[in-house]
Amino acid sequence: MAQWTSAVGPAQLARQLQAQQPRPAGPGARKPPAYRALADGIRLLVLEGRVPVAARLPAERELALALTVSRTTVAAAYEALRAEGFLESRRGAGSWTAVPAGNPLPARGLEPLPPESLGSLIDLGCAALPAPEPWLTRGIQGALEELPPYAHTHGDYPAGLPALRQTLADRYTARGIPTMPEQIMVTTGAMGAIDAICHLFAGRGERIAVESPSYANILQLMREAGARLVPVAMSEGLGSWDMGRWRQVLRDAAPRLAYVVADFHNPTGALADEDQRRQLVDAARSAGTVLVVDETMAELHLEDDLEMPRPVCAFDPAGSTVLTVGSASKAFWAGMRIGWVRAAPDVIRSLVAARAYADLGTPVLEQLGVNWLMGTGGWEEAVALRRAQARENRDALVAAVRRELPEWEFSVPRGGLTLWVRTGGLSGSRLAEAGERVGVRVPSGPRFGVDGAFEGFVRLPFTVGGPVADEAAARLAAAARLVESGAGGGTEPPRSFVA
Repeated sequence: MAQWTSAVGPAQLARQLQAQQPRPAGPGARKPPAYRALADGIRLLVLEGRVPVAARLPAERELALALTVSRTTVAAAYEALRAEGFLESRRGAGSWTAVPAGNPLPARGLEPLPPESLGSLIDLGCAALPAPEPWLTRGIQGALEELPPYAHTHGDYPAGLPALRQTLADRYTARGIPTMPEQIMVTTGAMGAIDAICHLFAGRGERIAVESPSYANILQLMREAGARLVPVAMSEGLGSWDMGRWRQVLRDAAPRLAYVVADFHNPTGALADEDQRRQLVDAARSAGTVLVVDETMAELHLEDDLEMPRPVCAFDPAGSTVLTVGSASKAFWAGMRIGWVRAAPDVIRSLVAARAYADLGTPVLEQLGVNWLMGTGGWEEAVALRRAQARENRDALVAAVRRELPEWEFSVPRGGLTLWVRTGGLSGSRLAEAGERVGVRVPSGPRFGVDGAFEGFVRLPFTVGGPVADEAAARLAAAARLVESGAGGGTEPPRSFVA
């Protein structure tokens, strides 16, 4: 029986490898042999989780043709990977990726570290902040007071609690988009909402247009759903969408869905202006594409003088072209796991009907907590606290990175939780690998692209501030020095640092 559970095609693997930046050679160092560079590139893809463990690699001849190298080079690279424990082979079954004994399995997304790991490793992988107390405790206490009537029911509300659906509808109406409760479905986080939308609208093999770069976990969700991702390059800096590119992709590729983050885009922090929003809705409507708009960062504007543009759904109030996804995770706390979809009533009915075969519904207590907060003014006070914390963290991280790594380039966003950084010609993948060794966890740029794009970037979230931000930047600088020197192997373990 074959030991592999998935396969990587030669063209896909070649694109990922060719997008990698070579390891800088130290003074007087010689260029590594071609087979060694190839083995190193495949190992890096496995360690990053961008080629999964137990994935069948192309045959030597196929990969040699895709890379335009000799078969001998590929054979030697595979042999080196087998010797290091990153490849296993069996006659008749091919070769598949592995990790050496004792190594942790790489993550394919951006899962938060377990709390017990935070004493010695600074986690810049997850763009989420601690709960804004005392509002979490007050919300749960309010929810417990309102729980008894619901406890006498079966507890399954596939569309969400009626009270919360009404509250969310009222909030959209207050933003200038008249909304009925029948246009709202409560989900288990924004990820649950987008997963449900993908299963309803985009079966295996369907095209989904995505910003390039885009949110890594959503890209992985779509890949695993069998979607064919069509990247649409963003403008430079914080200029947001390139509407010429969007119109061309929607016209030529005719994707079933398009996924966008218009408000403080993850990872770049870009904010789409009102004219771009109107044009994108018009282009999607003309192409017959359903536009999925992620608003999870929309409330995290960090400048007092910033006038926010109207929501994308303002240009499609009926919700037939634009499906809006919201969440409590970024604006309040990821642990609440409450998200929602705003769409046309018939779309909501279809999503609710399909949910019977998925998770049935979202936990009642957390829904009551969010509803209590939104109904008492606690939500607004908690979000104001969150903005102040994010602004302080952003400013501290920006200052620390500019001091420790002055050659790194970025634009400072006016909202959101993420900084998109060009790393001065260094490989983001190698920085992520070196960062683990010196005590800082950072996601590399290719996680946010399709097929290896953005190798020269990393994403830094505003999740630490003060001395922790200073230490994080110092450790990133140490990781950069390791990459620049071409050093391999281990380093001294990082000193304990309690955030």
